Amino acid sequence: MSVFQKKSAADVHSFAQTLGLIRDKRIFSVLFLGFISGFPWILHGSVMTLWLKAEGLSRTSIGFIGIVGVAYAFNFTWAPLLDRLKVPLLHDVLDQRRSWVLLCLLVIAAFTFAMSFADPSANIWLVGALAAGITIASATQDVAIDAYRIDVFAESEVEKMPYAAAAATGGWWAGYGFIGGALALYLGGESIGFAWPEVYRMMAGMCVVQIIGLFFLPKVKTDSAQVVVSNSQLAWPERVVAWFKLSILGPFVDFFRRCGFELALGLLLFVFTFKMGEAFVGRMSILFYKEVGFTVDQIGFYNKLVGGFLTMVFAFLGAMINTRYGLVRGLFIAGVAMSATNLFFAALAVVGPDERLFAIAIIFDNFTAAFATVAFVAFISHFTSRTYTATQYALLASLGNFGRTTVSSGSGYIVDAMQGNWFWFFILTSVMVIPPLMLLLWMGKRLDAYNAKHIAPHSDAVHQTSE
Repeated sequence: MSVFQKKSAADVHSFAQTLGLIRDKRIFSVLFLGFISGFPWILHGSVMTLWLKAEGLSRTSIGFIGIVGVAYAFNFTWAPLLDRLKVPLLHDVLDQRRSWVLLCLLVIAAFTFAMSFADPSANIWLVGALAAGITIASATQDVAIDAYRIDVFAESEVEKMPYAAAAATGGWWAGYGFIGGALALYLGGESIGFAWPEVYRMMAGMCVVQIIGLFFLPKVKTDSAQVVVSNSQLAWPERVVAWFKLSILGPFVDFFRRCGFELALGLLLFVFTFKMGEAFVGRMSILFYKEVGFTVDQIGFYNKLVGGFLTMVFAFLGAMINTRYGLVRGLFIAGVAMSATNLFFAALAVVGPDERLFAIAIIFDNFTAAFATVAFVAFISHFTSRTYTATQYALLASLGNFGRTTVSSGSGYIVDAMQGNWFWFFILTSVMVIPPLMLLLWMGKRLDAYNAKHIAPHSDAVHQTSE
C-alpha cells in the first residue's frame, strides 16, 4: 500500500509491532542526533531573545537578528561537500556523517564560549557575528544528521521512516525544549538567576557531553556516488568540471528527473510555505510570553519543560497516526490543526497571563507541531535519493527553514507595524497555512504516480493501491 494512502485494518500495526519498530537501536541513535540538532537553536533563539530583551533591544531588532538563521535556508549549497569530502583524521575514527557532526560541534562550543564574553548593548554586531557562526555550524551539522537518519535505514524499511522522523523530532525538542532549553532558562531565570553570559558558558560545556555521545552511535555506510579525480588521464580543470557536474548539479538533476518538473516544483513550493505561520509564531513566542506578563521561570516550565516533553511524546503518537492514515492526510490534518492552535494564542493575547489558558495553548501547540513535523520530515525524506542523501534532503529542508528563519525574521517588524497588537498577529499566522494545503490537494494524484513508479518496484513491503 502507498505510504500516501489510508491503510486497511490488516495493514495497521498492532501496539506490540509498533513497540518492536521503536525498540530498534537505530531509532535511539536518531533521537540523540535530534538532540544535537535542536540544541543550538536555544543559543541563537530563545535564550538570546531573553538576553537581548534584558539589554533593552526593540522587538524589531530582536526579530531581525534572527536573520542569522539564513544559514539553515542555504545549507543545501554546501551540502554536496558533506556527501563527498572526508574530514581528515575524524573520518577514520567515526564515519562520513558523524565526523562532520563532531567537527561542527567543536565549532559551536567555541563560538558559544566566545559569545559569553560579548556585550549586546555595546556591540550587537559582534553578538550577531558569533550567533551567525553558531547557525552556520548548526546548519552544516544538520545536513550530516539528516543524511545519517536516512542512510541508517534501508530503502525498503518504509514503515520505520515515520518513527525515525518522530525520534528526530522528539530529540530536537529535547535539545531545544525540555532538557537544553528548560535548563538554560531556569539557570538564567528568576529562581537561580545566573547572568546570561554565565549561562552561555554552561551551554558550551553541554556541547562536550554531546561530543562524547557521538562515539557510542553505530557506524553508517553511505551510498554516495564518487567522482574519480585522481585519473592521470584527466587534466585538473577536467577533474574539477567532472566533480562539479556529479556533486553539485547531479543531486538537482536527479531530483527533477525522478519527480518530473510539475511535481518537483509543487514539492518545493509546498515545503517553502507549509510551516510559514508556525515559523512566525515561533520567532516571536518567547517575546510574546514575556510581554503578556509571564515570568522567565513560567516560560521555562510551560514552554520548554512541559512543552518539550509533550512534543517528544506526541511525536511518536504522530508517527502512529501517520502510518495509519498516510502522509498526505497526516499533513493536511496537521496543517488545519496548526492553524486552529494559533487561535489559542490570540485568546491569550486578549485574556492576559492566565496560566491555565497558557498550559492549554502549549499542549495543543506542541501536539500539532509534533504531528506536523513528523509528517513533514517523513514526507520530504520520501523524495530523497540514497545516492545524494545529504544534498537532496538539505535542499528540501532548507526551503522550509528559509521561512522558519529568514522570512520570519520580519515577524517583529510586523508586530510593531500592528502597534503591538498580538491578537491580529496570531490571526494572520493562522491563515498562512491555507495556500500550502490547497497545493497539497493539487499534488495528490502526482504523488500517487511517483509512488507507483519509484517506491513499489523496490520493496515488497510497499504496494500501490487505489481508493
